[in-house]
Amino acid sequence: MSATPLSVYLPFNRDCLGPAFEPAKRGTSPPAPEGQWLIVQDQGLLVIPEGDGFRLPLGAPPPDLDGALGRPFWLGTWLGAPCWAASLPREVAVPAGLHRETLLPMRGSRLPDDLLSLGGLAMQALWWESTSGHCPRCGEPTTRIEREWGKRCLRCRYEHYPHLHPAVIVLVRDGDRCLLARKKEWSPGRYALVAGFVDNGECLEGAVAREVKEEVGVEVKDIRYVGSQNWPFPSQLMVGFVAAYAGGEVSVDRAELEDARWFPGDQLPDGPSRHSIAGFILDHHARD
Repeated sequence: MSATPLSVYLPFNRDCLGPAFEPAKRGTSPPAPEGQWLIVQDQGLLVIPEGDGFRLPLGAPPPDLDGALGRPFWLGTWLGAPCWAASLPREVAVPAGLHRETLLPMRGSRLPDDLLSLGGLAMQALWWESTSGHCPRCGEPTTRIEREWGKRCLRCRYEHYPHLHPAVIVLVRDGDRCLLARKKEWSPGRYALVAGFVDNGECLEGAVAREVKEEVGVEVKDIRYVGSQNWPFPSQLMVGFVAAYAGGEVSVDRAELEDARWFPGDQLPDGPSRHSIAGFILDHHARD
């Protein structure tokens, strides 16, 4: 197979921002919420169109959104300026001068990789804030642990941290053909890789073999890790593999999939975009 770039630089992976981004947990919050704004509304990011691209609102909170934004969350520093994340309710109109651009690659996001990654970080941080306000043990309010993303219960002192949900995603190959699957709700003709969440007690390779067997009915061998991607919808970690076909007939789990079939590696159907680990795997591992 041909050499591949490091998948760590896929959009939504913080690493693709490089040293230009410094996470907030390593410093002290600025005294006032001013800087670059990552305003999330319904899985979209509010941006300012500029030429052929977009930029983030800069300075104080946009005045037309005064009172509508949720509590600002200091995300970190990007290009020397503080980054603030805030949520905007779905029903609030986007003010003039701002544009809501989807963060979902499958919906045709036009955001560059850096804004996609920052927007993804903002979505995950806001999701964590919205689900961690009370202790999962005793129900009492929590407070932020200094210099960490985690929360501590004010009563029982239990500490918990942002929840990441690992999922495996795999390209099954048999010589020069690839086994792809599709869900009913996807656009016509679109196929992608078999994927699923890791169960308690499973290793990643075990999850690969189980998911493939459950969803498409075949056995796999020679399971090989190829890369991973943070997927902030709301908090997955997609772990990518390539595996070799080891036997069995394709049998589709209709509760999960609409179809699964073999395709020649050089004649693949419409698939995931370059923004996803699935697209990365197909681009670099579908053909020898």
